[in-house]
Amino acid sequence: MESTNDLRIGADASNRPFVYSGTELNAMEEAQRYHRWILRYFQPYLGRRIMEIGAGAGTFASRLIESAPESEFFLFEPAANLFPLLRRRFEGDSRVQTYNDSVDARAASVAPDTVVMVNVLEHVENDAECLRQIYALLPTDGHLLVFVPALPAIYGSLDRAFEHFRRYRKAELSTALAGAGFRTLHIRYFNLVGVAAWFLSGRILKHTTVPAGNVRFYDRWVVPPSSWMENWWEPPVGQSLLAVAHKACTT
Repeated sequence: MESTNDLRIGADASNRPFVYSGTELNAMEEAQRYHRWILRYFQPYLGRRIMEIGAGAGTFASRLIESAPESEFFLFEPAANLFPLLRRRFEGDSRVQTYNDSVDARAASVAPDTVVMVNVLEHVENDAECLRQIYALLPTDGHLLVFVPALPAIYGSLDRAFEHFRRYRKAELSTALAGAGFRTLHIRYFNLVGVAAWFLSGRILKHTTVPAGNVRFYDRWVVPPSSWMENWWEPPVGQSLLAVAHKACTT
């Protein structure tokens, strides 16, 4: 997936253009409440120079930009089939720069104070190396905001179709962040109800995509009560994990 010299999310050794084969991204445009739910935890840590790695077609980036209108945004997307959608979405917005690449040497010139990865780290074969390079990229007091699929026990056909290498346990993600040098400020399971929904779709029914209608229904009827409940109570497990990591001064 990636070399040891850059974050080759989705690239291979042949240097052929990477094409993402997952079919869920259009459906996830319907998940507006869901994305705002994630941002509820991320927003206090957003800086003024925000890099999103694996920005896809820009669905989550749109929510980021709404929540931090005074910030600059640097959106990296390596997939040849997704980048044109990302570029068109933000054409004319002077706050946004888009890059059809994985995070390479150009990232240092961006000098982000915040790196965001939403449903991306699970696509990286060597996630430990990825996190180390992000740590090196950030300044002291910078933040990494991570959202990943959780619970290996529910890994199924949807994960394979979406090119996931893994789903994470809380301890595994905490260890990976610490191994890269980060101090974890906040980590929690997210979306308890989604565990059953993902298990049914991916392990029982063997689905390989998520229909837009299903996402729309979940976003309208399940996300509001779930987000309210989980605001007051952290579930013991969840469909996803959310973490805020800090690059502290080492002296």
